[in-house]
Amino acid sequence: MSSDQRFFDFLKERIGLDVNSVGPAIIERAVRQRSAVSLAETADEYWRTLQGSRDEQQALIEAVVVPETWFFRYPESFAALAKLAAKRLADINNLRALRILSLPCSTGEEPYSIAMSLLDAGFKPHQFKVEGMDVSPLSVEKARHALYGKNSFRGQDLAFRDRYFTAENDGYRLDGRVLEQVRLQVGNLLDPDLLANEPPYDFVFCRNLLIYFDQPTQKQVFEVLKRLTHVDGVLFIGPAEGSLLGRLGMRSIGIAQSFAFNRQSAVDPEPGPAFVATHMSTPRPGPLPVPQPVRNIVPPPVARRPFTSVARPALPVKPDPCDAATLLANIAALANEGKSAEARAACESYLRSHEPVAQVFYWLGLLSDVAGSVLEAQGFYRKALYLEPQHPDALMHLAALLQSQGDTVGARRLQDRAARSERAADSERKR
Repeated sequence: MSSDQRFFDFLKERIGLDVNSVGPAIIERAVRQRSAVSLAETADEYWRTLQGSRDEQQALIEAVVVPETWFFRYPESFAALAKLAAKRLADINNLRALRILSLPCSTGEEPYSIAMSLLDAGFKPHQFKVEGMDVSPLSVEKARHALYGKNSFRGQDLAFRDRYFTAENDGYRLDGRVLEQVRLQVGNLLDPDLLANEPPYDFVFCRNLLIYFDQPTQKQVFEVLKRLTHVDGVLFIGPAEGSLLGRLGMRSIGIAQSFAFNRQSAVDPEPGPAFVATHMSTPRPGPLPVPQPVRNIVPPPVARRPFTSVARPALPVKPDPCDAATLLANIAALANEGKSAEARAACESYLRSHEPVAQVFYWLGLLSDVAGSVLEAQGFYRKALYLEPQHPDALMHLAALLQSQGDTVGARRLQDRAARSERAADSERKR
């Protein structure tokens, strides 16, 4: 199937997905997969099937929106939540339960992590309630089922698994006391009336979503998020979205690695779009030199998806990790030799045949940066940071772009993150 604009427009209309944020190759692959499943031999035939079936429309969305999630991802956010929740309860004199929203909630790891973190912090069940929402009915159903495989448990500290899960066959079943704290439902953030009759939430988690929208959709979704968040509440976002919220009138609460924001007082949001496509008057350095050759990174076997964690249908042939490493090395070699067109083509070839990894989007960002395509470069760097939040090169180069556009605060935030990442790497090397 070729780059058929009809499918891009369909996804834009239904879930707000900007094709440039993930690249056409990922959408094309999903269309090919669903065409094969529905036995459509041509793009026109599959388009007719898509238009006539709501189930197929949802299936295509499921095949495209593919992020990874796991319990206690971004652990500093949950530690910050526990502190902020205690203060919030005191501020409202314990007159009601705290209201917390997680969207998109994917297959439930985030809302359940919220509940576990508050129970661990000593909160009583009547003191808080968590709501999870996702555009994918299949994801919500999996979250309700609450049986998780090993891939949902990562990191060094898995003590929470012993406290809140019971081994069942090859997975782990979540305890009922956590399930009772969380209500799950299907919903779409593009609906301006979403949860319109609900009171605002004290804390809202919405991670790694805005970076996949175009500018008008970012603003539309942000207005919904602002309405859902109490005027004194806190919005938790993804690592790559901080500068975007700063431009929309929000400010960091100042807790490192929490990615938590609240409303600025007496400060109007800066005019203009979230991403600026033109150079500001601040002089910016010339094209950045291509850094040292890419590390020998083998892409993870798990799909990464921007909105929900529904498992995508298995491909007939599993990509060879050795082949992936060879392709990555070839991209680095072409870029280092100044063969920009060939390097970009190699990146696109990689994304057509393998699961996306941060380094490929970093190279695409760098190639766009050198070519002077600022908006395109920002999008690729942010995609790299979604996949690998502490990618040092993507952090520094995105910081340089923000600095060139006059966003000193956003640039400094990214520079600080890069510095922390480097210190952590140095500490690890010395062990």
